[in-house]
Amino acid sequence: MTRVSEHHPRPQLQRAAWQSLDGPWDFALDAAGVWSRPDEVAWGQTIEVPFAPETPASGLGVKGYFRACWYRRRVRIVPPRHGERIVLRFGAVDYAARVWIDGAYAGDHEGGFTPFAFDVTDLLGAGASHEIIVRADDDPHDLAKPRGKQDWQPEPHAIWYPRTTGIWQTVWLERLPASWIDSLRWTPGAASWDIACGAAIGGEPRHDLRLEVVLTVGDDQPRTLAHDVYSVDAGEVHRRIALSDPGIDDYRNELLWSPGSPTLIDAVLRLLGPGGEALDEVLSYTALRFIGIEGDRVVLNGRPLPLRLVLDQGYWPQSGMTAPDADAPRRDVELAKAMGFNGVRKHQKIEDPRYLYWADHLGLLVWEEMPSAYRFTRRSMERLAREWTAAVLRDLSHPCIVTWVPFNESWGVPDLPTHPPQQDFILALYHLTRALDPTRPVVGNDGWESAATDIFGIHDYDQDVERLLRRYGVDDVPAILSSLRPGGRRPTLAGHDHAGQPIVLTEFGGIAYAPPGQRDGVWGYGVVETADDLAMAYEALLRTVHALPLLAGFCYTQFADTYREINGLLYADRTPKFPLERMAAATRGEHARTGGKTYAAGDGGEDAPDRTPVPTGSPQPAP
Repeated sequence: MTRVSEHHPRPQLQRAAWQSLDGPWDFALDAAGVWSRPDEVAWGQTIEVPFAPETPASGLGVKGYFRACWYRRRVRIVPPRHGERIVLRFGAVDYAARVWIDGAYAGDHEGGFTPFAFDVTDLLGAGASHEIIVRADDDPHDLAKPRGKQDWQPEPHAIWYPRTTGIWQTVWLERLPASWIDSLRWTPGAASWDIACGAAIGGEPRHDLRLEVVLTVGDDQPRTLAHDVYSVDAGEVHRRIALSDPGIDDYRNELLWSPGSPTLIDAVLRLLGPGGEALDEVLSYTALRFIGIEGDRVVLNGRPLPLRLVLDQGYWPQSGMTAPDADAPRRDVELAKAMGFNGVRKHQKIEDPRYLYWADHLGLLVWEEMPSAYRFTRRSMERLAREWTAAVLRDLSHPCIVTWVPFNESWGVPDLPTHPPQQDFILALYHLTRALDPTRPVVGNDGWESAATDIFGIHDYDQDVERLLRRYGVDDVPAILSSLRPGGRRPTLAGHDHAGQPIVLTEFGGIAYAPPGQRDGVWGYGVVETADDLAMAYEALLRTVHALPLLAGFCYTQFADTYREINGLLYADRTPKFPLERMAAATRGEHARTGGKTYAAGDGGEDAPDRTPVPTGSPQPAP
């Protein structure tokens, strides 16, 4: 194994000795959640892991409410030797998981979007065949847990989608040596031309270990940037690897990561014993890139970066939140770029790391957003803070991620303007995120009722281009913000006025189109009758936002149709609704100042609500 693989479930910490457990598992529904032990389960079905039982891809397509479900699989494991450890890993199980192996309890985990693992070495029974059992508990009525777009009603409605229960990301076994590289974090310092490497070492505590790090760049004839060996101190290594500054801008640019030139630095790390022998080896990668804020603009590598984002909810018709096949994440990244966007806002979902792998390798910016809870309780605060922390720590080494978003539209904090504890909570998560990762901007609460934020996000679904020009086409920012009521909510909380941050239209558009005969029970923010009407309306909106100097960027709603929401630029199967070339030209603003006739998708007076639904439905506020 000489290069990182796009198929590995943990792209930035790969070792050769791993075994996927995806495929058929025995399955049982536990609708009332009454079984607590494996010997109580009445097995009788088969499920295809890692697809949730609600999805057709699982082979089940279960409807309605159920509290828990059970999984069982027999696997062959070569007995560990020489102090080796066998670790059972899960990419994500929604919402809580309890695991047994060979009848022995291995552990449990809470949090539906984050990974977990158990060392099962000492639980393995005799022989090479072993039984794994998983209980997944996911109360469909619990609104105090992070659940994102998963509906709480019996059938999905408006902008809420089918629930995701149980295993929905890869399950795998990993064989570790007696001492191993347990975690790895990269922090690029493009301004100082170095990369910080942080590694934690697992296994029995030892004082005679060293970590070898080799960084190279280039595919055909890799060039070594650094080859260093560091002492392991108290089970950790923290070093800044200084790179030779090329000096000349053209040469520097060849090493910097950006959407137009996604240069990655390959890494090989070896844990060395006292005689220099390699005890463990992992492959990884990082990049030199610096994202920041200068005045009212976002900058990448010291240069202004106009954001051209698209809202991407990461669902597929047959497989829900899980990619239907190994190539699907790459196709989605390639499509976003072909549509003219330089980034995505991953909405209400912590994405599979293999999507981030392709965003890193192909050059696509990612805003990572925490899935919301919908009630504010002490327990919801604990759950959200814990899971968000785990998500940030999982993903902070990916160069594609440029912004963190812990809250969206005050979901989970519905009384934010009048309830000080809710205000304290969003302030706390903003500062917690900044403490976990001081290298990226944080949007404390995207859309409205902003308090602590590095980028000022506005959601405005008005599709009348003349009104948008009047609303945002003046220089008096305080006057603009004082008159805005996106979604009927204030843009800022009292005492937290705009302080010069970049202003980004982080949701707009939402133009709905479906072919005749496919329009019953669907939803969008405005409706057009033909695909060509959609193209013209999109071009008019994009000409408008490109013509507004106030904006540091935009995020169009949305990438693809998602269940009832038909406001995608692509159909749910990722077929474009109008030619990609035309779409990309509008997205990039190639005709923003060429004049010509404008087209508006929707009408209404100046005081009309920002959100104009298709007559067949409208979103309901979360309880």
